[in-house]
Amino acid sequence: MTDPLAEVVALLQPQTPFAKRVLASAPWAVRRTELGQPFYLAVLEGGCQLHIDSPSGGDTLVLRAGDFVLIPAAHSFATASLDRPTPRGDEPVDTPIQAMPGGARVGDPARPVDTCLLVGHCVFASPDAALLVSLLPRWIHVRGEPRLATLMQLVGEESRAERPAREIVLARLLEVLLIEALRATGQREAASPGLVRALADPPLARTLRRLHEAPQAPWTVARLAREAALSRSAFFERFSRAVGQPPMAYLLGWRMARAKQLLRQQTLPMAEIAEQVGYRSVSAFGVAFTRHVGLPPGRYARDPTAADAGA
Repeated sequence: MTDPLAEVVALLQPQTPFAKRVLASAPWAVRRTELGQPFYLAVLEGGCQLHIDSPSGGDTLVLRAGDFVLIPAAHSFATASLDRPTPRGDEPVDTPIQAMPGGARVGDPARPVDTCLLVGHCVFASPDAALLVSLLPRWIHVRGEPRLATLMQLVGEESRAERPAREIVLARLLEVLLIEALRATGQREAASPGLVRALADPPLARTLRRLHEAPQAPWTVARLAREAALSRSAFFERFSRAVGQPPMAYLLGWRMARAKQLLRQQTLPMAEIAEQVGYRSVSAFGVAFTRHVGLPPGRYARDPTAADAGA
């Protein structure tokens, strides 16, 4: 049976992370601005707050020892000790930070350490990373999963060691880490909208598996609703709320991700690629692909980086 979550993680192609150990003494606060990179944080000891910015004001999470957070596309966020508010916007942060081997010392070094974190970021090497990340929750918070803490320790150790086959081991650890975090989060009501939340809903999970199994099928909202054994209106509302986008928008995004993968491989004729992603003719596929990606499929096949350049 097709596993949508495994397919998305495999297409993302996670690569070597940056990881560091952070020792902190309250009170402290740190603000970071990333360029859309995946950011993760594991609380090894103590606790802290994490505020994730958004146009609507953002979300603040209170984290304790054993908690794990993944932000698939981090842009602006702040962490702080439990005894002070997290900084917002342009609010200045004056917490002293000192470099130390393998990480950083945060807060007054004369005060006792009360929090230990493992933080870092990885890279999604897929040219479709932005599209695929849009299928994931905006943030992932997992509590009470010792397996994740163990995996994070392994990732941190491997990233700092110069061992044979280091890059291969890291890539595999990252895939396992992502899948563990995503499937654990899908079982929690607090998961933000995305593929993971939908996979925790049995009727929607059946529909998503069928959709991933046969993206070329002539799907309609009514047909997808029958797969879920729901009325058309109930299915549309339930899917849109769980995934964060309407069913046909999700289907189009997945078809385009598969099309881009097949075009990069350059092993199939254009007509077969069009058929595999649900288009009866090369011209219909070309129109849809160009509208979605910004350049014709033939040109994308020759130079996938042209799409990122906005050509």
